[in-house]
Formats: sequence, structure tokens, C-alpha cells
Amino acid sequence: MIRVGVDVGGTNTDAVIMEGKKYLGGIKCPTTPDILTGVENSIRGALTEAKTNPSKVDVLIVGTTHFVNALVQRTNLAKTGLIRLCLPSGSSILPFADWPKSLIDGMGGLSRLVKGGYEMDGSEISQLDPEELINAAKELSNLGCKQIAISSVFATVRGDMEQEALEILTKALPNLSITLSKSIGGMGLLERENAAIINASLKPLASEVVDSFKLLQDNLKLSCPMFFTRNDGTLIEAAEVIELPVLTFACGPTNSMRGAAFLSGLNNALVVDVGGTTTDVGEVKDGFPRLAGTSVMVADVRTNFSMPDVISIGLGGGSIVSSVDPLSIGPVSVGHELPQRAKVFNGDTLTATDIAVAAGRCEIGDKKPPSLSSLDQLIEIMDKMISDKVARARTSNTVIPVIGVGGGSVMMPSKVDGLEVICPPHNDLANAVGAAIAQVSGQVSRVVLVDGNIDRDSAIKEVTEEAKKLAVARYADPKTISVLTVSDIPLSYLPGNNLLINVTVVGDLLMETN
Repeated sequence: MIRVGVDVGGTNTDAVIMEGKKYLGGIKCPTTPDILTGVENSIRGALTEAKTNPSKVDVLIVGTTHFVNALVQRTNLAKTGLIRLCLPSGSSILPFADWPKSLIDGMGGLSRLVKGGYEMDGSEISQLDPEELINAAKELSNLGCKQIAISSVFATVRGDMEQEALEILTKALPNLSITLSKSIGGMGLLERENAAIINASLKPLASEVVDSFKLLQDNLKLSCPMFFTRNDGTLIEAAEVIELPVLTFACGPTNSMRGAAFLSGLNNALVVDVGGTTTDVGEVKDGFPRLAGTSVMVADVRTNFSMPDVISIGLGGGSIVSSVDPLSIGPVSVGHELPQRAKVFNGDTLTATDIAVAAGRCEIGDKKPPSLSSLDQLIEIMDKMISDKVARARTSNTVIPVIGVGGGSVMMPSKVDGLEVICPPHNDLANAVGAAIAQVSGQVSRVVLVDGNIDRDSAIKEVTEEAKKLAVARYADPKTISVLTVSDIPLSYLPGNNLLINVTVVGDLLMETN
């Protein structure tokens, strides 16, 4: 199977062609203001280098920063309303309570509270009132909110009331687009609610982005299925991206970590991805990024959907350097203008790339950087910035390698925090490689009562089989499916012996070839 893997970064857009596990070719192109031109340039360049005809491509896999960028920049967000099923209780902390005002204004966020929701033991707080629910939705719709997020208290224990609300509103107000919190987040009402609101605000943009990529496929004569990469390093269908765009937020660093593990042959390591603007540091275990175990902040909002545990700093190949007191590197970067503005390219701006070339760590450009009396101090600052983050990312004192990837990895020293640095072949395209090799996943989270009818092992097996069926429905090869993670957490606040069982399985993509 021939795959095209694409990763859209803030500075560069990378594309690679892979046949199974064999690397055929790849290229790095500047990210363009309109994004898609850069994607088209990179795919055409990769196909040319790999001597591959577009008709031979079996699948296109894309990792994009469109959605998280829109959220961070407060642009292209749809006006969104939230309906919380919670009354007469569950109103002590109102929706949007911990949100930045700029983000609330960016999406015109509004909310309504109605009767409904569950207690922690699964009993109803109150019954859902269809008339009240419809009236609340009509009020929000009349105020311009065509995107509606629905959150119910303890929807993770029982999600049927959110589903009932969806069915009522779909029938009464079919022009509304609805996001359910139970489809995105985990335990924690506010975090799950926040994730649902963010997702709802991005759905129109997601539809536009997917349509744009489909047009790009036509221009490139790629008559193959298209997938996107998820936060956990697996695949998501284009149709699912339109409904759940938040699942792609952290695909950039995730793709880099997956690609780093694949290119190096190391399934357990620390990964340092040095781009043009930022450096991301994370850990891979069994070839997949370690996920954050607690709630995560996205654009200054607390959420709780799956995200890789990544530490980012404003250091990249394009980071602007001050060589006079006080000495500094970044966080401002020349970004995709590096080939025009860096000193080694006859530009007028001193960058981190210039410092690395001056120190003899790499040979880039067509001009020697200026001689600097502060060079040793600047190199020390740069190395310490990376070393500090590697030390923070380590979860034990076990000696494991550090895999350096990304176009800026040439700036790294041979050792970081006492650990050996490995830069495998094609490491500058690791993010696109990570997209190209992405597998299919199935994740199921379910609360199970362990009693005389079912024991713990049987409950886990039941949830695992459900996850496998989900993966197969997403085009995973049944013969290649393996269990990636299993966890079971006792819920002491529920009557009886209840377990929250989470299972994730992965398998290779199985598609009919051309």
C-alpha cells in the first residue's frame, strides 16, 4: 500500500511517500499563508522525488494545525451556545466561568441551564423536559447560535439523557448542529463541557477544511481515501473530523513522536522535535506518545480529552537571537522566512540556525555567520533550554535515548541531560512519516458493575472486544489488532463494585488497493 503522509506546521509543510514501511521519498516546503498551496507544493514535490504516479497512491493522510490555530488566534469560530442538563442542582459554577474573555467574544458564547442530569450513582437529578429544552435551543438559535453543545451532569456515568436531548432537538430544530459532551471528554463536568463547546465552535471550519482538502485531491489527481491524524497518533476519517475536529488538535507533535520511534526503531525514548518556531519534548512508550494523565489547557481553557503529554518552548531554527546583553534566543521567530532573513542566507536577522552553523554543528546556507564573542554563551543558553525540558519530560531516572527530529534538530548537541541524542535518517520529515504510518484505533470507556453476573477479567474482555469491533469498523485489519492500553478504575462513589474501564486497541489500516 502506497501512502502519502502530510504534516502542516507553522513554518514548514512536509510530505513523504511510503510503501508499507519503505520510505520512497519526501520533501519539506514552506507553509504558505493560505496553507493549501504549501500542502500542494509538498505533495507534488514528494511524488516527484519518489517517482510515484498519483494514480498509484492508495491513501492520503493529513496532519493539520488548522483547528488549534483558529482557537488560539480566536478566528473562524462559529457562534456557539451551550445547554447544560443540570437543574435544579448543578448551577453553582456557570458555563464559561474560567474562560478568557477574548475567547468567549471570539465565539459569541452563550448558555442556558435546563432540568436534567444525573447524580454520581446514576440516578436522575430530574427528568428532561422536552419543551424546556426546545425553548432553550430556540432562544440560543434566535441569538445566532447555530452550533449547540449539550452537557449533562455525570454523562460519563450515564450518557442516555444527552442522547435523548440530541434526538429531541434534531427532530424539532433540524437546522442546528449539535455536539454531545459524552462523545469527547471524560470525568469532570466543566472540562468535558469546555471540550464540547470548543468542538462545536470549530465544526463549520472543519467542514470547510475537509472540503478544501478534497478539492486539493482532485487537483492532484489523487483518487484515494483521505484520513486525518488524531491526538493519539491514530487515524480519523474525514467525515469524523467534521463532527469532532478537537480530536486533531495535537496531531503535530504526536506525528513527530510516532515518526521518531519508527525511523529510529526505538519504541521507548524521549523525543525532541525542533521546528522553525518551537521545540516539542515528549516521551514515546511502545511507539506511541505518552498521554497527559490529567486535564490539559487548550488556548487557556481547561479540557479533558486525550492529548499527548508534550512540553513546548519557543525555540526553533528561526528563533531570533540577541547577541548583546541581555543575551536571549526566541521566543519570536522568523518562521517560514528563515531562507530569506537568516544571516547564513544573506539576510539581516541573527537566528538560532546562525548560532548552530557558527558553532560547527551543521552546514547550512551560502554565507558564513558573523563572528560572535558571545557564541559560547549563546550555545550554552540554547542547550540549557532543551536540557531543562528533557529533564522535565523524564518520568524516571532510567537511561533512555533522546531522538532528535525536525528540521532544527541539527542544532542539538550530542548529549542532552546526560542522555545520548540519536538523529535517524529522514528525521527532518519525522512528522510526515508519523502521519504516513498511522494506524487505526478503537477506544471504549465504560462503567461496568462487577457482581455475580460478571467478574473483572470478563468485564475488561467485554470492553476490549467492543474496542476491537470499533477499530474494524474504522478499517483496521482484524489480524493486526493489538491492545495498546487497558485501565480499570474503581468508582467508590457509586453503589456496588463499579469499574471505569478504558481500553484502546490499534491495528494496521486495511484498504482495497488500486
